[in-house]
Amino acid sequence: MTDAYFIRPLDYAQGRTDKPFKHTFLQSERLLVGLNSLLPGQSQHLHDHPDQDKFYQVLAGEGLFTVGEQQQVCGAGELILAPAGILHGVDNQGDGLLTFLTVIAPFPT
Repeated sequence: MTDAYFIRPLDYAQGRTDKPFKHTFLQSERLLVGLNSLLPGQSQHLHDHPDQDKFYQVLAGEGLFTVGEQQQVCGAGELILAPAGILHGVDNQGDGLLTFLTVIAPFPT
């Protein structure tokens, strides 16, 4: 977890060849704020959070995001909403690093 209150999320972005990169900025019983980076070909498989709402904010790159039955390629500046109980995931089908913020509330137990 980061100790700073003012953060430049892209300063933390990096790729890992063994699995997608994750960094947690804030984790409490109410909220999780983290950064995810996916190299080309990496994905966050479809999953859901039965009792938590989630959103992704794309910071860099492009990815194919799935929420429920809908899919869309999203890039920097786009916001993706995944309400509780709805399957969601992302695939980096591009050529560069895909980096996005992930916010989940309340924090999954």
